[in-house]
Parts: sequence; structure tokens; C-alpha cells
Amino acid sequence: MIPLASVDTFGGTIISEWYAHPEDRSLRIKVAIFVLDRELRADGIRVEVYAQKRVQETLEWEDAGRDEGLATRLEDLILTRAREIRSSNIGETN
Repeated sequence: MIPLASVDTFGGTIISEWYAHPEDRSLRIKVAIFVLDRELRADGIRVEVYAQKRVQETLEWEDAGRDEGLATRLEDLILTRAREIRSSNIGETN
């Protein structure tokens, strides 16, 4: 589980802390999720994943750009789970 730095339920923004995978501490990511619309559509959510890598000589972090592939996978997972929850809620009310 990635720790969260900020959650704005009214603005639809979730931002994580920097997170390094336990198996590879030389790379870390930060995730920003923006809910742009209340509708469950692909353009209703945007995920940005920022990456940093550790420089061995100085042990400092340097920007490694964005991970667009991971961002797309996270968007798909979020939308899929939201659809499952909505479908479950609709089934319970009938």
C-alpha cells in the first residue's frame, strides 16, 4: 500500500508519498490521481506517475520522468474497480 500525502475529496485529487518498492530501493514513484468527472469514463480520470532513481555516487534522488505505462494501468484498474462497485450497488438496490 502506498502512503498518501494528500486527499482532496471535493477537488477530486489524491497524491501519494514517494514510494520505493521493497525489492528495488533504487527506484521510487509518486502517484497523482485526478478525478475529472463523476461519470465512469476513461477521460473522467487522469493518473500521473512520477519516477526518481537513486544516484549511486551521491545517494541522492534524480528525476527519471513519468511512467506512462504504469499510469495507464492504474487508470484502468481504478475504472474497473469503480464499475464493479457501481454494479454491486445497483444489484443490491434491486
